[in-house]
Amino acid sequence: MKKGILLVTFGANNLQAHQTLRLLDERVRSRFDGVNVRLAFTSELIRDRLAAQRVKRDSVVKALEKMAFENYTHIAVQSLHIIPGVEYEDLCAHAKTLVTSSRLQNVSVGAPLLNSEKDIAQVVSAIIRHIPPSRKAEEGVVFMGHGSSHEGDSCYDAVYQQLQQIDPNIFLGTMDGNHTLEHILPELADRDIKRVWLMPFLSVVGRHARNDMAGSDDDSWKSQIEAAGIRCTPMVLGLAEYSSFVDIWLDHLEATLRLL
Repeated sequence: MKKGILLVTFGANNLQAHQTLRLLDERVRSRFDGVNVRLAFTSELIRDRLAAQRVKRDSVVKALEKMAFENYTHIAVQSLHIIPGVEYEDLCAHAKTLVTSSRLQNVSVGAPLLNSEKDIAQVVSAIIRHIPPSRKAEEGVVFMGHGSSHEGDSCYDAVYQQLQQIDPNIFLGTMDGNHTLEHILPELADRDIKRVWLMPFLSVVGRHARNDMAGSDDDSWKSQIEAAGIRCTPMVLGLAEYSSFVDIWLDHLEATLRLL
């Protein structure tokens, strides 16, 4: 048996995201000493952009095929996604294909950040711990996730409902899905909130966090909140930059390694 770990994320093409992933990689290597670790990006667009800069990053299939060629037999593939959505299902399908083709003996896929009621409770606890310390109780905190038409989008709703029970001035919305900024803006007005702390609910900081959330264009979340007469302070840090969220992914990875 030759074990390996493959970390899988959508990908990003900026220094902050690369540093975040490098630190996460170090956390994985430290916790699972002696098991080799690889990284794959699911986004073909990101991989192409990196290739143009002469930076190589494998797809999931390519990374698994390389590991099979290097005689790995048992691989724990850890999703760094937020919800069990389309990308997570694709990841599971790729892993199954490599096993059924007899290229690998055993491939187990670790769950994304939000995959159970326990995960949701832990994520809510981590969110509360990482609220900016200078935020006042009457000020709002708005998290921006990606969202999806997939049924896994319900995980965002579950987190949002628990946050509201703890602090009704903390909101979680998504760019797509059931609860967008269109739903949050009236809630901010109803509570007469004058200032909002705007934070990404995304694994790493990429285009969505920099442009769609905190950008200067009229359609960014920051601009729309300010257009509603609310002072807005973006905090552009991905979830993987906080140890409390990383711990959840690593717990999933540990459970996956035990299955091999």
